Amino acid sequence: MPTRRSLILTALAVTLVPPLARAQSIFTDEGVALRGYDPVAYFTEGAPVRGRAEHAADWAGARWHFASAANRAAFLDDPEAFAPQYGGYCAWAVAQGYTAPIDPTAWRIVDGRLYLNFDARIQRRWERDIPGFIAEADANWPALAN
Repeated sequence: MPTRRSLILTALAVTLVPPLARAQSIFTDEGVALRGYDPVAYFTEGAPVRGRAEHAADWAGARWHFASAANRAAFLDDPEAFAPQYGGYCAWAVAQGYTAPIDPTAWRIVDGRLYLNFDARIQRRWERDIPGFIAEADANWPALAN
């Protein structure tokens, strides 16, 4: 039979531990992912393109802006294909074991995945060993996402 203490500890654990659905945290600036840039455009235009609020959609607890209704539809059809890795946090920072904001113009697509960096200087550091940093970031991300 559970004791009063074990019931209290269980209740605290349930209250303090985030649900699995929130494990994928997304970097936002005032609730907007990618600082308002269109995640689809990195793939289709090969460049960062500012999204527009009139083409916004909500996904994974964040608002995403798109340059067009077509880009919004493509994203909503398969968000995992277009969403940045590590919730849109700096890939190099995640490889180091922490999160940092990003500059949407410091980006790269590797093996069909979008990676972002804090700024151009950090991106140059990340580019010295992209596969190694991706492996480290992949290992670190689950704990950081929580």
